[in-house]
Amino acid sequence: MQTCGQALLKHWTVLCTMGVYSGMEEYERRKLIIFNQLNCISMLCGLLLIFAGLASTEHLPPLTWYVAISPMLICTLVLLLNRKYRYRNARLAYFGLYPMVTCIVYLGRADVGISLFFLLYIVMAVFFLHHMTSMIVSFCWSSSCFVIAVVVPREYEFRLADISYWIFAVNHMLALGFIFYALFLIKQEHMRYQYTLVVKSRELHQRNTDIAKKKKEIAEKAALLELQTQELTELNQVKNKLFSVIAHDLKTPMYALRNLFLNMQRSKMSARELKELLPGISNEMNYVTSLMENLLVWSRSQMKHESVQPEVLDLQTMITETMSLLGLQADNKKIWLEATLDQPVYCYADREMLRLVLRNLLSNAIKFTPAHGTVWIGATEHSDGVEISVQDTGIGMTPDTISQLFGEIYFSTRGTHSETGTGLGLKLCKEFLEKNGGSIRVNSNPGQGSTFSVILPRYEFGRIATAS
Repeated sequence: MQTCGQALLKHWTVLCTMGVYSGMEEYERRKLIIFNQLNCISMLCGLLLIFAGLASTEHLPPLTWYVAISPMLICTLVLLLNRKYRYRNARLAYFGLYPMVTCIVYLGRADVGISLFFLLYIVMAVFFLHHMTSMIVSFCWSSSCFVIAVVVPREYEFRLADISYWIFAVNHMLALGFIFYALFLIKQEHMRYQYTLVVKSRELHQRNTDIAKKKKEIAEKAALLELQTQELTELNQVKNKLFSVIAHDLKTPMYALRNLFLNMQRSKMSARELKELLPGISNEMNYVTSLMENLLVWSRSQMKHESVQPEVLDLQTMITETMSLLGLQADNKKIWLEATLDQPVYCYADREMLRLVLRNLLSNAIKFTPAHGTVWIGATEHSDGVEISVQDTGIGMTPDTISQLFGEIYFSTRGTHSETGTGLGLKLCKEFLEKNGGSIRVNSNPGQGSTFSVILPRYEFGRIATAS
């Protein structure tokens, strides 16, 4: 029994899917299945009418059999046309032949109770026909057949109700059932279609959201890439400028050493001649040493792996160490170094960075101070931080020169004894002070010396006073 049911279900599925092919638009596929399904039900109803007529004891006229056999013939034709993918011809056959056959029955002066089927044809035409023109033509055709068959008064020679009332009633019930079932299927299909649209709309919205998100990510990556490209370009330009300056400035001390060693090798030099050359060589080597230290610190900072490690620092000790380190450079130029720090002063900063700042500021003061000059270095506490000042009696600077000290271009001038420089030291000072929450300013006038002031956070009783 189960095998028989499965076989019937299989054949029913084959009939309902006639004309369906892979790649067919989903909405059209569903409409075609519903259309085939209604035709299959019409065929079954036609068979039931034939069996009912055969089982009846009453004599039925030929028109009754015509009504019973017509659904079988028309539905078979429609299904065959759909199977051959001739959908337009199948719809024309259905909506053209059914109203005509029904009209012919009533024109034969026989009332078999199938007038409600005209309403079914009109309802189904609205759903199954694609174009408005086809709908209007089908509506006019079905309406005309209805008017001719039912509305126009005539005397009926045969009334099915008088011969077999239950078949007459079955015909009306079938018509109502078909109308209800057709409307139910249409409603269901529209609900499914609306649900499909909602799902696709959500999917589309999600895709648009994903696309917008990916677009934003791509834009952010593009912006980051552009920024990195710009940074790399700037770093490359800085590297080229810096290396050109370094290549030029390193020649003089290296050539001086080479010439000194060649002269010592080729000819005997007196102690007096050697002593006369040594101060100049010493100045050049001081510059080379300072340059190499700044370059090492600069290269480390450019790698962006160096982190600030602030701690409490005793400025009196650090200033004394820096003065001792640069004492020989000052002695060679007969410059007096004086610390104006009478009591311990503490700040909160990175030790190595502050050492570089003090060394560069003091070295620059010595560089631009004439012989027998004085350089003062000291530190004082304020309510908002610690101020370290380096003052000299040097040649001073114009406002234009001051504006170029911390600019984008590496700016350097020669010292009072023709000492060279790259301009890298002051840039490192400014960068390192900002990393430590500090700042630097310059006060200078031509011929009146210069004062470089550094502001750093102050350490006070277990708390950090922020520099302003």
